[in-house]
Amino acid sequence: MVRLIDIPEETRPHVANAPCPVYEGNPYVAGPPLAMRRVAIISTAGLQRRDDRPYAFDADDYRIIPGDTPPGDIVMSHISSNYDRSGFQQDYNIAFPLDRLREMATDGEIGSVADYHYSFMGSTHPDQLEGTARHLAGLLKGDGVDAVVLLPV
Repeated sequence: MVRLIDIPEETRPHVANAPCPVYEGNPYVAGPPLAMRRVAIISTAGLQRRDDRPYAFDADDYRIIPGDTPPGDIVMSHISSNYDRSGFQQDYNIAFPLDRLREMATDGEIGSVADYHYSFMGSTHPDQLEGTARHLAGLLKGDGVDAVVLLPV
């Protein structure tokens, strides 16, 4: 990720002062102990399987990444020129820590790893994503997921 000082001066205010929406209500619910939870990954790194369609600019959709997708078939199509992909190219766990979740499941730290994981394009404004997020919540529930690792990029 680029540092604010490295962004052209005329662009800095847009990045540093981007508004963060406030939503009514409290979505928090108590759940089982971590050692019993089924965990999925949700990333905003613009990840997709190699044969998926690329993200469009300002995309409000997501890509499904099955847990058995080989690491070499997961690509990053985030379109920002201010985005450094080199860490991901060396170790996909930087933006998609599936191997770490599997280790945690094996060690009994979490209950299990979900069969499916999801990625969004990180440059999309959150207000555009409410309907998509509600749909995704239903998919997660159907997979028995009761915890997610959110990876904002």
